[in-house]
Amino acid sequence: MADDEDIQDDWLMPLAHAEAALPPEDAAMRYVRRFAHGSMDIGLYAPKGADTQSPHDRDELYVVTSGTGHFVKDGDERVFGPGDAIFVEAGAAHRFEFFSDDFAAWVIFWGPKGGE
Repeated sequence: MADDEDIQDDWLMPLAHAEAALPPEDAAMRYVRRFAHGSMDIGLYAPKGADTQSPHDRDELYVVTSGTGHFVKDGDERVFGPGDAIFVEAGAAHRFEFFSDDFAAWVIFWGPKGGE
């Protein structure tokens, strides 16, 4: 996750601004945190090549902004595309696979460790 300095004070974040703040394409983790309030964090995730994330300790919701691919959660694989929402409960093994070069998604984390 990015440092707190990446969090924005404004309540509106255009997608283009978040995309411009992403780490370079060759970075190990292409994620930028944009908002935080209470237990909620929102950032933009745009991996290149491979998704190497591991299970998280809080519930999360992905909202795909661009690209297509497959999402695997606890062994169940589904095709995704722009506009799709993907819920992942805390602790669930998950990853994006076979995703297009333009793949990006808002990621919303919330709640206590261990999920709700």
